[in-house]
Amino acid sequence: MRSSWGWTAHEGARLNASFLSILRQIPTLFRHTVSLAWHADPWALVVVAVAQLGQAAATAFGLLATNRVLVSLFAAGPTADRVREALPSLLWVAAASAFAATLRAVSFAATGRLGPKVERLAGLSMMEQVIRVEMEHIERSDFHAALDSGQHGQTAARRLIEHTLGIVEALMALIAVSGVLAVLHPVLLPLLVAVVVPKAWGTVRAARRTYESVQIWLEHVRQQGALRRLLISQRAAPELRVHGAGPFLLDQFDQMAAQAADEQTRLAHLEARTELATSALSGLTAGATYAVLGWLLTHGQLPLAAGATAALALTSGTAGLRRMVTHIHHLYEQSLFMNDLIRAREEARRRAIPATGAPVPEPPEVIAFDRVTFRYPERAAPALDDVSLTIRKGQVVALVGANGSGKTTLSKLLAGLYLPTSGTVSWDGTDLRALRRDDVFAHVALVLQNFKQWPFTARANVAISRPDAIHDTARLDAAAAYADAHSVLADLPHGWDTLCEKGYEGGVDLSGGQWQRVALARAYFRDADILICDEPTSSMDPAAEIDAFHKIRALASKDQTIVLVTHRLHSVKEADVIYVLDEGRLVEHGDFATLMSADGPQVFRRLFELQSHQYRTDTLDGVPAQRIRSRDAMPDQSPAAGTTG
Repeated sequence: MRSSWGWTAHEGARLNASFLSILRQIPTLFRHTVSLAWHADPWALVVVAVAQLGQAAATAFGLLATNRVLVSLFAAGPTADRVREALPSLLWVAAASAFAATLRAVSFAATGRLGPKVERLAGLSMMEQVIRVEMEHIERSDFHAALDSGQHGQTAARRLIEHTLGIVEALMALIAVSGVLAVLHPVLLPLLVAVVVPKAWGTVRAARRTYESVQIWLEHVRQQGALRRLLISQRAAPELRVHGAGPFLLDQFDQMAAQAADEQTRLAHLEARTELATSALSGLTAGATYAVLGWLLTHGQLPLAAGATAALALTSGTAGLRRMVTHIHHLYEQSLFMNDLIRAREEARRRAIPATGAPVPEPPEVIAFDRVTFRYPERAAPALDDVSLTIRKGQVVALVGANGSGKTTLSKLLAGLYLPTSGTVSWDGTDLRALRRDDVFAHVALVLQNFKQWPFTARANVAISRPDAIHDTARLDAAAAYADAHSVLADLPHGWDTLCEKGYEGGVDLSGGQWQRVALARAYFRDADILICDEPTSSMDPAAEIDAFHKIRALASKDQTIVLVTHRLHSVKEADVIYVLDEGRLVEHGDFATLMSADGPQVFRRLFELQSHQYRTDTLDGVPAQRIRSRDAMPDQSPAAGTTG
């Protein structure tokens, strides 16, 4: 695999990673996080907010009650009297502590309920945009890089909630402690802040390093994941073993894992150095703080009881400040990933299939290609070049040509999956660009050569074309009968409810021919007006193939338009019109008899005869038929056609 080390970070991340910039962004982060939490579970958010306010009040009350206890204990008089005088305040300290503990438990439970909902909402908000992205953009590497980066934002959304609530909790406690310190002596407040500043600087540096590392190594992690899937893939397993490819892939995986481990080691060493420096600075400032507190006590500026309370408050406040800085660090770090999710979501929305357009209530009478050119992203040569043709309702139309001639691309333009680079595809005179694409899709059913073998039950594999009718048994049985898939179902241990994915409990694997019957049943179940079949029988035996083609052609008698993309030229004899493509250009068209006549360029006739002669045992012009070869000869099966058809 070719490693990619391009910088794909959130725009401006390096410029916005200073501590002051983080502090400036906190209000915005708070608004975004609270909005997300409110949409996920408003009641849980309210419970958390009330619980944290209650904890802050309990903390302040507990410190003031502790001060009353110390005043009583340090007062003059018999010890027993001082203890009795301190007892009521001591009970209030215990009550405040118990109340705070109860509220912490309530807050923890509500946060545990809120976090998963926020993560689900964040992930769904991106995926619901992704499923509508134009096919052209789904195949672009830059868009996939944005999606990969955005994936981190799904878990970041949950952590944002946790860290935001952590900041609120620490802030409330800090306000309570600060109020107590201000009452005891105002000079103690700046000392409290001074203890935490070094730690704040260190955590910000760690956040920047982690984020930059993740972004730079994004493609590396993605490729390592691809290798991991290949090593356990059922499809790759035969070649991994017979060709001995397993050790090769394992070596590549190990090299990438070693590189990733080196990066983690580098980050750990940097983190250790930063932690050592910040801990030393924090220790010095803490020592200075307690020295000042000692000076206040020895010079009569602070009573002994107040000094003891101040020491407790400083310890509690310092811990709270450190917790707050840590949460701010993680909040900022996760917000960068959350921004990537938002960016991916916006990119998906920008590249989405428009939801607007003219309705298409009825199937088109005429679909016309007018000088259509289509070029795939990052490819210089067009897949289709100045193609004009017409498809009429109820026709059986065949698209034929050598590999790479543009057949599959043309069928995808017909289905509305792609829009032309230039020229127009029109439905009853209306440009496809002006139509509501969801309506266009509603009139189309696909049986692709590389159709999706969904890792679901047999029922779901057929009904996924109309998922609202998944429990319509009569419709399922009719689709199975049409595709002659009852024999397939009979072999499945649980019939319609058998999982068609080996490797899971109760799952089974289907043969290529069985899967193609399932795909035909899926197309029939959809009951669409335009059926596009791209090599629909490549894995079937000859008898099943002939039967399948007869059934596909029979659908045209119901005014269903059939578009057949195939290398089996004998199967297109009964097509109403055959379009012959060569290197993206339309070179011939007509019915079978016309194309086999002596007139015209005779591309179809030459290909047909070459394919026919493969089955002959006599000779052609003195040359054994089996030795006739041509770069234009098309094999009987093409299990891996290119994207350009």
